[in-house]
Amino acid sequence: MENTIFILVIALIIADFLVGSGLGFINHRWRKKPVPEAVKDVYSEEKYITYQNYKQETFRLSVITSFITLAATLVMFLGGFALLDNWLRELISAEIALSIIFFAVVGIASDLLSLPFDIYSTFKIEQKYGFNTMTVKTFILDKIKTYMLALIIGFPLLYLIIWLYMTFGDNFWWMVWIVISVFSIIMSLLYSSVIVPIFNKQSPLPDGQLREEIAQLAERTGFKLDNVYVIDGSKRSTRANAYFTGFGAKKRIVLYDTLLNTQSNNEIISVLAHEIGHYKKKHTIKGLIASIIQTGLLLFLFSRIMNYQVLYDSLGVVPGFHIGLIVFVILYSPVSFILSIWGNYISRKYEYQADNYAAEVASGDALITSLKGLSSSNLSDLNPHPLYVKAYYSHPPLIDRVNALKNRS
Repeated sequence: MENTIFILVIALIIADFLVGSGLGFINHRWRKKPVPEAVKDVYSEEKYITYQNYKQETFRLSVITSFITLAATLVMFLGGFALLDNWLRELISAEIALSIIFFAVVGIASDLLSLPFDIYSTFKIEQKYGFNTMTVKTFILDKIKTYMLALIIGFPLLYLIIWLYMTFGDNFWWMVWIVISVFSIIMSLLYSSVIVPIFNKQSPLPDGQLREEIAQLAERTGFKLDNVYVIDGSKRSTRANAYFTGFGAKKRIVLYDTLLNTQSNNEIISVLAHEIGHYKKKHTIKGLIASIIQTGLLLFLFSRIMNYQVLYDSLGVVPGFHIGLIVFVILYSPVSFILSIWGNYISRKYEYQADNYAAEVASGDALITSLKGLSSSNLSDLNPHPLYVKAYYSHPPLIDRVNALKNRS
């Protein structure tokens, strides 16, 4: 039985790699197809060549990193985890501390493994194609801040989860579910006002013509727009974006300064109307509820199998929360993949609804030109492979959004 579990784990790791690599390959080949007529104006002939070159370089790097990640993962399951666990057990007797340090070592090792590729992607590829504006200092500070957040927030949360597991056994899952649910709600409320400022400066949108037009939009939609902020996204990248976060009194719309610098007022208003549409359709709350339900399912399944001795025998390790969780994540991966496909489908559906709302209260034509401008500046795929879209796209491809907006009028 131990061999069967071990073979299944290895097979799932390889299957996940093959599915991801296969979908990535067919999507890359699909880029050679002619650009659909409705979005042909997004790229000039020269920029289309730049787009193809950019995608070629990013695809090549993704292939290399995925192979190295696969090799590292297999090495860990073929004895690396057992060696690390045995070594830590010689140094640490407290089970909770053992699990936390185990996760810390694995997390830091994983981060160090990906670091050269992150540096190459940021300072070579993204720099070459005019996206990166991040300095080496900012890159290093971001890493330090990320580690500090993990230390201040992640470790105490992990300690509580492991303590609940050690104390309550099989019944721990619903207690952890409550803890994670409360944490998710708090983060949804405070993310933009507490976490984001650690990395970026956010300022209220200044008075002016745009602010007046936003006030008019607020009046038309019955949406209080006091909390419209501009974030200094140009500190790291030239890519433009906007997002909606929070709910109730903590709701906030955030516009990247790069968006303000590259789009007209009408286009920005259409983007804002899109974000308001997410709020009006309750997409944020629905997404949070779906995430909480999925977390409960994951924790329940984890509680059902984590005490099977055969899981640990298959890897030659002593039973423990950390090893049990790692093995479970691999065994759960097919379910996770299916749920992510469904989640992406719902997310794309929400995007269509928000687009439709923006067309009703602002301008569908302005939203189309805004989306085309964003796709052009970000060198986005104009016609990705349908299977790749179903598997990984949380937003519909540009061509589908343009056609949907045109067909509604």
